[in-house]
Amino acid sequence: MRVIDFFDRGVLMHPQRAFMIDEEGTETTYIEAQVLSHRTALAMHSVGFSQKKKAAIYSPNHPGAFNALLGIYRSGGIWVPINARNAINENCYILNNNGAEFLFYHSEFEPHIDKIRSECPNIKSFVCIDKQGDSAPSYKTFIDGHEGVLAGFPDNPKEICGIFSSGGTTGKPKGIVWTNDVFETMVAEWMLNMPCKQPPVHLCAAPMTHAAGVVALSMMGHGATNVIMSGVELPKLMQNIEKYNVTHLFLPPTAIYIMLAHPEVRTYDYSSLEYFVYAAAPMSVEKLKEAIDVFGPVMTQTYGQAEAPMICTFFSREDHVESIESNKAHRLSSCGQQGLLTSVEIMDDDDNILQANKSGEIVVRGRLVMAGYYNDKGATEEVTTSSGWHRTGDIGFKDEDGYIYIRDRKKDMIISGGFNIFPSEVEQVIWTHPSVQDCAVIGTPDDKWGEAVTAVVELKSGKMINESQIIDICKQELGSVKAPKAVHFWDELPRSAVGKVRKKDIRDYFWEGFDRRI
Repeated sequence: MRVIDFFDRGVLMHPQRAFMIDEEGTETTYIEAQVLSHRTALAMHSVGFSQKKKAAIYSPNHPGAFNALLGIYRSGGIWVPINARNAINENCYILNNNGAEFLFYHSEFEPHIDKIRSECPNIKSFVCIDKQGDSAPSYKTFIDGHEGVLAGFPDNPKEICGIFSSGGTTGKPKGIVWTNDVFETMVAEWMLNMPCKQPPVHLCAAPMTHAAGVVALSMMGHGATNVIMSGVELPKLMQNIEKYNVTHLFLPPTAIYIMLAHPEVRTYDYSSLEYFVYAAAPMSVEKLKEAIDVFGPVMTQTYGQAEAPMICTFFSREDHVESIESNKAHRLSSCGQQGLLTSVEIMDDDDNILQANKSGEIVVRGRLVMAGYYNDKGATEEVTTSSGWHRTGDIGFKDEDGYIYIRDRKKDMIISGGFNIFPSEVEQVIWTHPSVQDCAVIGTPDDKWGEAVTAVVELKSGKMINESQIIDICKQELGSVKAPKAVHFWDELPRSAVGKVRKKDIRDYFWEGFDRRI
């Protein structure tokens, strides 16, 4: 099925149900959104856009962005997501690299449009989604006079539906090609693992260009209502869970930590929640236990990456509870077991599948895996084995029961005095300290050890601890080799546009002036 087919199923099953609710409480029903999608697609075709062309949306979470997205898919186009939180130079690079020819944008980014026009000459059409632009029509003006239904186009499973971007935390972003096959498999995995008893209510607070948008698209076929927030704003997010009886919520771990630290976190009613999904990075085991205590037995983890989206593995809410009640709390540091439609193994550098409890690179295979990197055959071949496995770049192991444990990014491993040290193992210990909001562990240059284990810690508001307290708890839990040799306290850790800690930026700070980086 095409992406738009899932939406049309939602219209068929629940035409008068709210497809989205904006921050003022205004509702747009499924049937209303469908009409707008046809009008948008007809308008796009009238200015030369057509099937297989690429269109981008430069906007915070906003109803107009969702209308634009449905219009792109109704027109047979390919979505090029760009994150509103990226620097403008990076977004210009993504627009050019991924071949965008049409841009919907929010007026918040009007100051950047002249630069985009100058640096992205392939973009022929600009539309401002929320008002009249300085040199572009408003969305309302753009679709005015376009009525009716756009003729459909064939359903080709191998047709490209999106060109996403790699995180860019280790270099220039690469275009990641999703086909209809990839999207359909992702939706199937989602519904197999998180079946809906009733039409869901999804709170979309994390960027729609990332996992929150994937969640919204995955549940359209079941008539999901999307409550749109422009960002993770507290306590409004917690209030909205109660106000709208939210059933589904995705947040990265860093946002969950901020929620848990909020003084009003236990004030609101979260009983409507069915699935509180976390992904994008490992979560502190101690904070995960706290989240279950606060939000109920609804915590759910998925593991994936843009190259194999969202649900390579799944750790159910029931498994979370069982891990605690059956004295298997160590499983809380896993990301669950492989999905029904995606194979997951651990592989060494010689392409051999490893036995249980042996560390190596996590590899995945199946229709969930991207078609490749856009216009980059060499990069695609680098991450693809001769037997068709996709190398994720994540280091981990699989236990005897098939649970996958992520230990680190392959490039994050610290080599200190000849020992391999995985930063995530040290971070898990530091996170247990009640004064710690977040942390990052990296290797820094050291004449004796080559790399010294170094922790950079962000404290909760108003909390104070010293370096020795952090080092002592790590020595007690991990021994002196893995314990940090130094601890630095920063007011705020650098984060990417989707909330991941940017370890590259932290490394750059400590390695500036050195020829080597290891």
